[in-house]
Amino acid sequence: MFRTALRNVLAHKARLLMTVLAVMLGVAFVSGTLVFTNTISDAYQNSSAKGFDGVDVAVQAKYQDSKGDQVGKAPDLTQALLDKAAKVPGAASVTGVVSGFTAIADKDGKLIGGGWQSEGGNYWGTKDARYPLVSGHAPSGKNEVLIDSRTAERAGYQVGDTVRISVDGPVLTPTVAGVFTTDDGNVAAGGSLALFDTATAQQLFGKKGAYDEIDVTAKAGTGQAALKSQLDAALPKKLVETTTGQKLADDQAEQISSSMSGLRQGLLVFAGIALFVGTFIIANTFTMLVAQRTKELALLRAVGASRRQVTRSVLIEAFVAGVTGLVAGIGIGAGLRSLLGSIGATVPDGPLVVTPGTVAAALAVGVVITMLAAWLPGRRAAKIPPVAAMSALHSAPTTKSLVLRNTIGALFSAAGATVIVAATTMSGSDGQAPMGLGAVLLIIGVFVLTPLLSRPLIAAAAPLLRAFGVSGKLARQNSVRNPRRTAATASALMIGLTLITGMTVMAGSLQKSIDRMASSAIRADYVVSMANGNALSPDVAKKVAATDGVTASSPLRNAASRIDGETEFLTGVDGAAIGKLTDLTVDSGSFKVGGPDVVVDDDTATSHGWKAGSAFTVHYEDGKAQKMTVAAVYQGNQVINGIMIDNAVLTPHVTDPADMQVMVKTADGASSATKDRLEQALGSNPAIKVQDKQDLSNSIAQAFTLILNMVYGLLAMAVIVAVLGVINTLAMSVFERSQEIGMLRAIGLDRKAVKRMVRLESLVISLFGGVLGLGLGVFFGWAAGQLVGAKMPTYELVLPWTRMAVFLLLAGAVGVLAALWPARRAAKLNMLSAIKSE
Repeated sequence: MFRTALRNVLAHKARLLMTVLAVMLGVAFVSGTLVFTNTISDAYQNSSAKGFDGVDVAVQAKYQDSKGDQVGKAPDLTQALLDKAAKVPGAASVTGVVSGFTAIADKDGKLIGGGWQSEGGNYWGTKDARYPLVSGHAPSGKNEVLIDSRTAERAGYQVGDTVRISVDGPVLTPTVAGVFTTDDGNVAAGGSLALFDTATAQQLFGKKGAYDEIDVTAKAGTGQAALKSQLDAALPKKLVETTTGQKLADDQAEQISSSMSGLRQGLLVFAGIALFVGTFIIANTFTMLVAQRTKELALLRAVGASRRQVTRSVLIEAFVAGVTGLVAGIGIGAGLRSLLGSIGATVPDGPLVVTPGTVAAALAVGVVITMLAAWLPGRRAAKIPPVAAMSALHSAPTTKSLVLRNTIGALFSAAGATVIVAATTMSGSDGQAPMGLGAVLLIIGVFVLTPLLSRPLIAAAAPLLRAFGVSGKLARQNSVRNPRRTAATASALMIGLTLITGMTVMAGSLQKSIDRMASSAIRADYVVSMANGNALSPDVAKKVAATDGVTASSPLRNAASRIDGETEFLTGVDGAAIGKLTDLTVDSGSFKVGGPDVVVDDDTATSHGWKAGSAFTVHYEDGKAQKMTVAAVYQGNQVINGIMIDNAVLTPHVTDPADMQVMVKTADGASSATKDRLEQALGSNPAIKVQDKQDLSNSIAQAFTLILNMVYGLLAMAVIVAVLGVINTLAMSVFERSQEIGMLRAIGLDRKAVKRMVRLESLVISLFGGVLGLGLGVFFGWAAGQLVGAKMPTYELVLPWTRMAVFLLLAGAVGVLAALWPARRAAKLNMLSAIKSE
């Protein structure tokens, strides 16, 4: 039977191709995802490990935990500590490391890198082994800087050029003293790295003679563990901790692997969706294949083949198709990596990684699911009596079986909808699992019910199809002739559009709610902040306040404190101006910030049991305490929350004041001219963002937008699988109806009308799947929004009618495109040969 199955596969190459295509994309996406993430993870781990080649032991400051009323902080690594480390017997050399955010502008003044990936540091001495120079010399003083070779190439900088750089203060315009190479992972990911001499870096990053880390290399014959023991004995254990270079490399590799694990899981979710969609198509494909080969299989039974052997022959064909998908997935993994390079995302060099785990997972998931999808049609074919099959007397599904199917579908759909509705009444985290279960039950129920739903929905299109005459009438009849086949084909498209529509509804609703939140909570025209989310220099607030047209401004200053034995972060504001810059809903009390009076958001007030008029004691980072009074409790949100205290009260207790953002109100309101004026006042600094309310809203929603775009891209795979399913169904339907098409041609239906008939049939099936997908997507979007709305008072359901119309048009386009080849094949059939066919 194995040889028979293999010969059968090779004898029907066109049929094999269609089956392989239906299986391949689902399996290939699973294996391709694993190959891609393993390759990228391995490249970053190898690159990261190179960065620790010159570090045998790293000395780092030990964070002092908060105790009692004392705010914890990390001590400085002083020059004295570095000198002690250098005197350890096993130390060959020591390097003091200083680092911090450093923005580099390109020649157009735009920020290079992704903000958080823009780093700066120090070049140790005149020859730093960490950063080999490609050209130029070591930097000296504020007027010289080194930049990495990737950034120099992207921005077109050469040694001797002047470059605009900012840390957190004024823009610097040093000369490029040299260009260096680095294995830094952030640079490999598209960021930038600027290096100053050590004294300049300490001054720019606020270290004042201190270091962030001290790296020690061992003398020949001294191991990392021995050097660590010597350093532990020489340095104060209460202030510092030591870590071997190997441990740092291992920790970094684990961190990279963990971060890639999140990406891998996200991609595998969508791989699973594509495979889920593909399962329907695979089952549909094998059902039609077996139906076409009924007589052939019956003949095998008649000459002695058992039921198990017949079923096994079908499974062997499924196995061949699944293995082909694994091979294609390796190519997809390589292609995805190349694609990253083509869109400007830089990835460290490294080999393509195909692990045994990847092969096993792809075979276990893809091939097993493929064979399961083929098992039921094969088993059904094996049950048909040989004589009945050869006489073509086996019956179609009975009314009883359809009633049973519809009953099961109705029960699943009702259970799923009930669970989803019940989940919307729960809190966000508690309702997620029940809602996921309900969604699965509902999708399965609708899939089972799709044959029942196909007749009335396709019948609704009858008036439009009549406009196409006989072709339209025949297309409608063909669409409902085999409801199960139509349903299986439409369901693949339905699932893809359900997910896309649901995510679009969620994203649009969240964007609307964030817009409302920003507009309702903020009266300020602009918010000034750092590009990487770090703290601003206090000078920024002073420059903003002195800018022409600014009527009110307030820095939002962040500082740690201890309240009731717990660490709480205070938000320092300009008490006189904050009321003009915000429009917060006050639950109780009077909104007043100044002296001992503070305002507190509702969540913080609830956690401490405060209300308007409550008194509490705050312990600042300098150890001093002060009694405060809650003047008002306001409704906090993602834009503004926390304990607001007057900066005049807070700043004297803060060692290094830093502002997270500055809120600005202007006389002329938000306009491009006003924004330009503010940016010019800040020296056109590439590290500083000046955002109006819409910009702020967009930046908050950026994560949702990114996820949505990823969903669109990844779900395109499911839609492609669905297209292949429609092509499969139509091609095999044309094959099944060869005799019928030949008769239609013989009685006068021309080739153009035959093509039109097949295209209209495809269009109707695709639109049927599109309508179901849109309906389910809106329902799921509404339900998920109910969970989000419980924690976001401004949440409002928004139905993106325009996008949904586009999705429906795309479903129709899928149908038209999928019908091109089957329609052409049907029109080219020789009528006499077709009439004689069985």
